[in-house]
Amino acid sequence: MNQPQPALPDGMRIEAPLEAGFDSILTPAALAFVAALHRRFEPRRQALLQARRERAARFDAGERPDFLPDTQAVRDGDWRIAPLPEALRCRRVEITGPVDRKMVINALNSGADAFMADFEDANAPLWRNQIAGQINLRDAIRREISLEQNGKSYRLNDKIATLLVRPRGWHLDEKHVTVDGQRVSGGIFDFALFFFHNAKAQLARGAGPYFYLPKMESHLEARLWNDIFVHAQEALDVPRGSIRATVLIESILAAFEMDEILYELREHSAGLNAGRWDYIFSAIKKFRKREGFCLAERARITMTVPFMRAYALLLLKTCHRRQAPAIGGMSALIPIKNDAAANERALAGVRSDKARDAGDGYDGGWVAHPGLVPVAMEAFVAVLGDAPNQIDKQRDDVSVGAKDLLDFQPETPITEAGLRANINVSIHYLGAWLAGNGCVPINNLMEDAATAEISRSQVWQWLHSPKGRLDDGRRIDVEMVRRMIGEELTRVKTAVGGDGATYDRAAQVFERMSTGDGFDEFLTLPLYETL
Repeated sequence: MNQPQPALPDGMRIEAPLEAGFDSILTPAALAFVAALHRRFEPRRQALLQARRERAARFDAGERPDFLPDTQAVRDGDWRIAPLPEALRCRRVEITGPVDRKMVINALNSGADAFMADFEDANAPLWRNQIAGQINLRDAIRREISLEQNGKSYRLNDKIATLLVRPRGWHLDEKHVTVDGQRVSGGIFDFALFFFHNAKAQLARGAGPYFYLPKMESHLEARLWNDIFVHAQEALDVPRGSIRATVLIESILAAFEMDEILYELREHSAGLNAGRWDYIFSAIKKFRKREGFCLAERARITMTVPFMRAYALLLLKTCHRRQAPAIGGMSALIPIKNDAAANERALAGVRSDKARDAGDGYDGGWVAHPGLVPVAMEAFVAVLGDAPNQIDKQRDDVSVGAKDLLDFQPETPITEAGLRANINVSIHYLGAWLAGNGCVPINNLMEDAATAEISRSQVWQWLHSPKGRLDDGRRIDVEMVRRMIGEELTRVKTAVGGDGATYDRAAQVFERMSTGDGFDEFLTLPLYETL
């Protein structure tokens, strides 16, 4: 049942239904905090987004990224981030997932050291998902969360994971809320509501307001977050430095500014994370028009290929030099029921992934399913023992230059099976996203917006690149892709059952995105307007 609108600050409008309980989050004081942050910082966000567009145009014209000459002193300087709070010293295994009530309880109970509650890639940003997610996290922090579902009871254990929250990236708006006629930033909206309601409660419980920051492309974007943190803490009388944020290095441009990003946030930093899936997508997006650029099918772009290996080692070296945690990325594998052999292969893949990260020197890594926490934990404990981290493991042996970060291999193979997999995953994921689910198990992998982005961008790139040929010699063309879209749509609808209406829409959206001349910067931007 919808509730009446709350008293809104001057100039603010909410064009969305208010369900029961939403008024406990959308309080007049919390909304005034949102409005104040918007008015102070939105002009800078818009300027930074414009700078992204201008830089992208230069890359389309042939420019290549490099380390910034103007910030050489930062890279050469002998500085460190602020000492870590006790709650963030041990992060060997972090589980990630959306902010629905069951996931929040299960993730906090999973045995992982930390849980990243995701308002971004693992979450379809329906209005209800965003506000209900805030309610769920508020209740979890106060240990008031519970759920009765399908005859089962869900409650928190005595020992739970440390909570970190990922707000939306700078490119995303919250279209349901405007201030002075302008949409508010999705990231500011998510951050402001969570911080307003929970910062002091978290500090009282021995932790703090901890965040993950996604999709940044430059240290200036990190500076904006830092300035928001400083202002928010002052406005709510929260001790400065209470906020800690881990930055996902999931843009290839950010890889050239890792020192600078840590420096901008050094008072509030909790390290960096290797956001591998979005990183691959960003490489395709930024260099899709570069002559000769063409990556092999998604399954072949592992963490051991040259440009990914260089990125992972540079991130590790950079973090530990600054006494900052280096957190490894996500393995998309999940446990497989009713097939013991396939399940063991999946577990072996996770085990290998985490063992490599731990052996390299990473302090922890991500999983997407509670069933994988013990496997990942075992791999890190085998290297770390009882130590909470291995930040003191310096990698002075690592030397990574711009050429290494841009060594895009392999280019082949591109198989029909790989092309079909990209089309199938895109339709399946987009259909689920349109129905409100942002994290979907597909073909024994956990897919979110990042993995879907790789799939759809590869199809676009193969269509537009002279190297876009299958391994049997056939040219990938629009006719082939459209035929496969129809065939894979049928397979998806058979697999999911029901009327499949959202999957029909998903196939239409995917066809436009993959076969058109233009390239949508993020697939969620046009989709969000249809929700």
